Parts: sequence; C-alpha cells; structure tokens
Amino acid sequence: MPLPVSAIPRAPHENEPANASYPSRETLALLAGRRSVKIAQLGEPGPSEEELKALLELAARAPDHGKLGPWRFVLITGDARARAGEKLSATIAGDDGVDATQLQFAQRHFLRAPVCVMVVSSPTASIKVPEWEQQLSAAAVCYGLLISAHAFGYGGCWLSEWPAYDVRARAALGMGETERVAGFVYLGTAREPPTERVRPDLAARISRF
Repeated sequence: MPLPVSAIPRAPHENEPANASYPSRETLALLAGRRSVKIAQLGEPGPSEEELKALLELAARAPDHGKLGPWRFVLITGDARARAGEKLSATIAGDDGVDATQLQFAQRHFLRAPVCVMVVSSPTASIKVPEWEQQLSAAAVCYGLLISAHAFGYGGCWLSEWPAYDVRARAALGMGETERVAGFVYLGTAREPPTERVRPDLAARISRF
C-alpha cells in the first residue's frame, strides 16, 4: 500500500536550514535493497496525479551545479500513452523492413506501465557549468525519481530504448534539437517481488590514488 502524500515532510524554503545529514536506517535499508522492477512486471495502480507531483518535487532536488534546472519532465499517462505510441509508430512506418509487428510494438510502447515520466535533459549555455555536468544532473533526477517512487511503495524502471536515440522520435515526442532523453521512468505496482540480480565486483572497481 503506497504511503500517503501527507507523509512527505514540508520542503524547506529558500535560506531555511536544510540539513539532510542525519542517521536514517530506513533510507539505508531502501538503498541496500534497491531494485528496479522489470517493465513487464509493472501493473496498476500507478501513482495518482497528486502522488506524481510529489514524486517530481522530490526528484527535482537532485544536485544541480549553477542552479540551472537543466531538465524537464513530460508526463505520459492515461490516454496520452496511446497517443505517444501512435507518434512513434508513425515515425518508423516508412522505414525499410518494418513490419506490422514492429508497428504494433511501437504503438504499445508506453502502454506497458501505468505511468511513464520522460525526463528530458535540457542543457543551457553556461560559461561556468559544462554541458556534461548538466546532463549528469538530469541523470541524477532519474535516479531520484526511482528512489522516491520506491520509498512511496511503487515499482519503477528507468529505460531509454530506441526513441531516445532516434532524432525523429525525439521530435515526435516534443523535444527540441538540443534536448535528449535522460530516461523514460516507468512507474506502477510490481505484480511480483523482483529478485536480486548480479552486481558489479566492487573490488575490481575500487582503487586508491
């Protein structure tokens, strides 16, 4: 059962104390067991509009050098999932070798989960903040959205797939020329608990300078 939105403490206002460094066993437990849910296992219900707003507010607290907010959210929910899928299908309809099965899969692309949040990386010209750092901020937003959804009690899956790399698909989904998909974050309720997967060998990835 998802937590109520009222369970989220009020965010501090500008210049108010905002110390997030305090012991939290629940947070550590969440991170220690964090696991994405395969998109095929995401079902109804998904987050409500009120819950989505709360999740985005939490995700938007990601690190952001220069306070540029170099990202934006596109919510693909309800009937919009089918409309967005139709645009993807139309994008590839004239491509060589595309058959009816592929067109149908494109049409159902966003129907695989109750909610999809398209996190768009929207870097701005900045002398002080390189574009790479702005893109990293967008990635942090994706992860923050996943963690927040899991803390609420929902399952989530962060994907990119072909629409993120097809300039025509990006345009069809309303993105500008300089924008990129940081991630499609699919949200819903896990039909069954996910199992742990193989993790990287940390010992092989840690060194000391």
